[in-house]
Amino acid sequence: MPLTVADIDVLSVFCGADGRHGNTLGVVREGRHHPDRAARQAIAAELGYSETVFVDDPDRGVVDIYTPGQRLPFAGHPLVGAAWLLDLEAVNPPAGEVWVRQDGEFTWITARPEWAPPRTLEQYASAAEVDALPAPPPGEGWLYAWAWEDEAAGRVRARAFPRRGDGIVEDEATGAAALLLTARLGRALNITQGRGSQLITAPGPDGSIEIGGRVRLLTEHAR
Repeated sequence: MPLTVADIDVLSVFCGADGRHGNTLGVVREGRHHPDRAARQAIAAELGYSETVFVDDPDRGVVDIYTPGQRLPFAGHPLVGAAWLLDLEAVNPPAGEVWVRQDGEFTWITARPEWAPPRTLEQYASAAEVDALPAPPPGEGWLYAWAWEDEAAGRVRARAFPRRGDGIVEDEATGAAALLLTARLGRALNITQGRGSQLITAPGPDGSIEIGGRVRLLTEHAR
């Protein structure tokens, strides 16, 4: 079945405190209408968002995540966005069950660092150096460039560059990379990424990490 604008909700995930910025996410609520993986991949490529989620079971939160060029077992901003949109206590991507909680304006998920795809986490000397990076920087492979803005307060400046040739030059807000950085540093973080997106993280006692952020609806499909 062809996808139309009426079939998709578009969200902004990990918005700043002023409601701006955030990473755009497409959510196809009727995933059963597009069961074939090749068709889903084609839809994600056509939409061109950094990720698109297909909802296979809205009651149990079973979801399938695609970038414009590949399927992902786990990704942070798609799961935060889908959990907020569907108002669920858990979402289930291929990686495993992800618990959800709502806390005021923030939606939180709990996930494990080993679920996140590999990322190169490169520390820079200052936030100004991160800001000055070209998009993308020279090199190959997924780069998460970060620096302390205020180490004592856990405030981080970050930018993310997939460098995978799928049209996403810079990723505005990256939950999986924030998860990995939090696991490496072993402490709660307040990350400003991209143009002004905000991701909040906190390590759990069992090795899991919570990732939280704001979500807003950009366009709503017809119901």
